Amino acid sequence: MRDLLVYVADGNMAGAVGGLLEREGAHLSIGCAQFAFDSRVDIKVAKGQNDPGVYTRADALMRPFAGEYRYAVVIVDEEWDGSPGAAAIEERLREHLNAAGWPAERGLALVVSPEADVWLWSDSPHTATALGWPSWDALRPALEGEGFLAPEATKPERPKEAAEWALGKGPKRIPRSSKLYREVSGKVSIKRCEDNALAAFVHQLRIWFPREVGG
Repeated sequence: MRDLLVYVADGNMAGAVGGLLEREGAHLSIGCAQFAFDSRVDIKVAKGQNDPGVYTRADALMRPFAGEYRYAVVIVDEEWDGSPGAAAIEERLREHLNAAGWPAERGLALVVSPEADVWLWSDSPHTATALGWPSWDALRPALEGEGFLAPEATKPERPKEAAEWALGKGPKRIPRSSKLYREVSGKVSIKRCEDNALAAFVHQLRIWFPREVGG
């Protein structure tokens, strides 16, 4: 049986999770014991479904994998047409996980607010260079000037729109893709990413794969 299934709505979130869990020394960055993970096998993308589809039928989509994985995480964005809000989405996903074969102690439902693009943003130089800018010191004032970033904030309130602007207006024109998400999440310090869903993910991995005392 494999260790961890991560079920996501799109390729961008798949890239972000893959970068996080397959970075060098990932378990050390997370603060957990090593566990087996291969993004090519262990991340499943709900192709053709997107966030509403996962919200509606995650139980049916994930059930075929119940006998293959000890633990499962399902991740959905909060913001989409018809979204009932983060709390309702999380409750429904929790019900889906239980119905599909992962009770509360073995399944985790995550809602990213407002959307996966929030995982791109931190004040790290890796974020700036991945978006095609020479440094955060160059990118930050540009974002502030366009109204995407408030003074003292480290993340834009509209992360998707800010990312699209930065990619299109920077010194290097870079397409928005899953590769971009993987690059950023594979390099930026977990401590720099101020996101509740990511914090909950890291916390749960520490519970599921605890380090040995003194390890």
